[in-house]
Amino acid sequence: MNKVNHFETKLAPRYDDSDPDQEGNKNVVFADWIIDGKSLYQMFKKYDFVPSLGWGTEEEQQESIDYFLLKQLHPDLYYRYPILVCPWCKDEECGYVSVLIEREGDFVSWSDFRLEPHNRKIDLESFTFKWKDYEREIIRTYRMAAMHN
Repeated sequence: MNKVNHFETKLAPRYDDSDPDQEGNKNVVFADWIIDGKSLYQMFKKYDFVPSLGWGTEEEQQESIDYFLLKQLHPDLYYRYPILVCPWCKDEECGYVSVLIEREGDFVSWSDFRLEPHNRKIDLESFTFKWKDYEREIIRTYRMAAMHN
């Protein structure tokens, strides 16, 4: 088995207060994925996408939570899920970063990161999380959004 990574989520803004790029741009607040103390958003910042959890309508949030908890297959991607999306609308037609999510017993793994819709592989290692911790953090993103709004 791969190394078990530490997984948590925390609210984060797209721009910090001193960022000149925020002028005239949407500064969405989202649930950032923190893996072994590092922000996945920051790792992928060059693509200008944000994590798909912790913002959007209640329906969008619940659908994303169901995807990440493997309760529902993505209608087009099956076991791949949009992990980072357009910060303006979450629409997959704008492009996104997808990940293959698989559960085996008490563990869940994220692997094969891809820039979509071009299906370009992103060179990033796989991550393995304890299911119980992962599930708790994914569910917590819904409450984070409710507290923020």
